[in-house]
Amino acid sequence: MNQKRTTHTWSLVLTGVLICALILSGLQWTPGAAAQTLVQEEPDIRIGVIPATEALTVGSSGPYQIVDMETGDVLVEGENSETTVELSSTASIETSYMLQVAYTTSKAYVDDWLDRAELAGHPTYVEPYLDGWRLLIGQFPTDASWGDRVAFRDEIIAQGLGGSDSFWRTMTISEGESQIELKLGETAVSTTHPLRVTAHSEKVTMNGQRYRGEVEVAFNSSGTLVGINELPIEEYLYGVVPRELPPVPYGEIEALKAQAIAARTYALSNLGKRSQDGYDLLPTPSDQVYGGYESEHPLSTQAVQESRGVVATYDGQLITTVYSSTSGGYTANNEDVWSTGEVPYLRGVPDAERGQAIDNVPSLDVFKNHANPTSLRAEKDGDYESDWSRYHRWTYEWTMDEITEVLSDYYNQDVGEVYDINVTDRSNSGRVLEIEFVTENGTFYEQKDRVRWALKYVNSSGTHSVLRSTLFYIEPVIDRPSKETVGFVTYGGGWGHGVGMAQTGAVGMAEKGYTVEEILKHYYRGIDIEQWYE
Repeated sequence: MNQKRTTHTWSLVLTGVLICALILSGLQWTPGAAAQTLVQEEPDIRIGVIPATEALTVGSSGPYQIVDMETGDVLVEGENSETTVELSSTASIETSYMLQVAYTTSKAYVDDWLDRAELAGHPTYVEPYLDGWRLLIGQFPTDASWGDRVAFRDEIIAQGLGGSDSFWRTMTISEGESQIELKLGETAVSTTHPLRVTAHSEKVTMNGQRYRGEVEVAFNSSGTLVGINELPIEEYLYGVVPRELPPVPYGEIEALKAQAIAARTYALSNLGKRSQDGYDLLPTPSDQVYGGYESEHPLSTQAVQESRGVVATYDGQLITTVYSSTSGGYTANNEDVWSTGEVPYLRGVPDAERGQAIDNVPSLDVFKNHANPTSLRAEKDGDYESDWSRYHRWTYEWTMDEITEVLSDYYNQDVGEVYDINVTDRSNSGRVLEIEFVTENGTFYEQKDRVRWALKYVNSSGTHSVLRSTLFYIEPVIDRPSKETVGFVTYGGGWGHGVGMAQTGAVGMAEKGYTVEEILKHYYRGIDIEQWYE
């Protein structure tokens, strides 16, 4: 290994040892800590609209400038056009394990440690952090064995270069410089720095789509380009609410306000979530769907404006406002879907007006007996979402060849003939906790929400799509004359993970006269609705 000091441009990919890193820096770790106190002003948010690319276009329908963010120089000026931005050369990118051994605010300690570490022949890295530096040592490939890394850590401790609280991190190091080339007509300019695009009279554009705020082109942790939209968080919500809960046909203003508050709470509590790539959130279901200026709708904007700065909290902290399209009649406890501890406000609740009334909230027996694509849709007396979602009830049938193909693809081996499929455990909301696939070549299992990925259905184009939810029954299809199994059929309800707010259920509640606060407190138990900023 070559001996190195930290004179490189680098970016970090944090592993699950973030808590240890904060302990070394003397900080307390609290989920979402960056957004847990009342802010006085509306913050900006950065969205990785184009998270990885080698080329994109930026500009505006009016006058615009592209500025070098490091030097402040105006590189391109244009009007009613788009400039092509290309990655013309890339830095060398290497991802490695490194051992973090200390955090210090003493420059003298850093210099002494570097001298001793480099005298011993070890690669060294110093990472600026808060008012001091994190000290890292060693460099191992990501496929290095745990035993080799343990032996190295023991050696570092024995040499007095680290202590028993040292730990491994995954770091992506960029050596050299990546170069960006800008082209507009006869103009061609190059830079190695991030770019900012500003337009004063019109919206900025990126790949032909309009956005509020500003656009930035920078480098992500993989060394390619990222197109970022930075804008005030309320304006960001203008482009989120209509994509997450379309105002046509779901035009109930109280439901749209509930969606706005849920989306605002999620955004605030996740600022910095993807900072290693230069932005806060993705514009996809991985975070929240965001469509920029093109997706805005007056009714959605009204919902955002009428709930400005309002968030959902529990014990004074922003909650995790997870939501999904359709619950199927009963939402889920978070631990029944994901491998996480119990969250007090993410409790399963009946998605119906009269609580546990069996005529309106399908128990497992009622669910199965009525589980065809149109059942319970006439139950207007109770169920919030059945009139609003075609996925409140659904069914699907696999042939024997299809179920073999689906399972073989998921488990990455030929499972052969599928003999039986058994649900071995369910939650109290009826969702599948564990499923068993008995096949010619072995018995396979999957748990909780991963069941949806194991048991995909084949859509009309032949694509394998994730099963709508884990609220389902599954049975063999028996050919009566031969009494042989010729396939499997599932009767299901809902779309999505089912935790937190059901979006179509919220629309049903609003239609029945419930307020935004009543909607949110139904789906998120024991919460408060607070003004986070004016």
